[in-house]
Amino acid sequence: MIGYVMLGTNNFEKASEFYDDLLGSIGAGRFMESESFIAWAASPQSPALCICHPYDGKPATVGNGVMVALAVDSRDKVDALHAKALKLGAKDEGAPGQRSDNFYAGYFRDLDGNKLNAFCFGD
Repeated sequence: MIGYVMLGTNNFEKASEFYDDLLGSIGAGRFMESESFIAWAASPQSPALCICHPYDGKPATVGNGVMVALAVDSRDKVDALHAKALKLGAKDEGAPGQRSDNFYAGYFRDLDGNKLNAFCFGD
């Protein structure tokens, strides 16, 4: 159902380096890009995460209540992705842990303040 998520950035170079490294660690790579946007995905047919300069030319701002969730297939991968994000300069928004009976997640904010999480289902 979701095709892609677009996040605005005020520092395109730093954001592109952050996401190259972070998303590369879970097997996603650049598959589309121009001077104003980059899209990463595991394959061209899978959902993508993109960064862009805002179209209206105004500074990028964080959407209150907006979050991008990155699905992985194990708790170890949640832990690793969360740790990698923090190592790359992200801010912790909730350490990895069990959130409900079947949902394990860790939360962070990227270099522009956008909120993301890494999650998996299962025990």
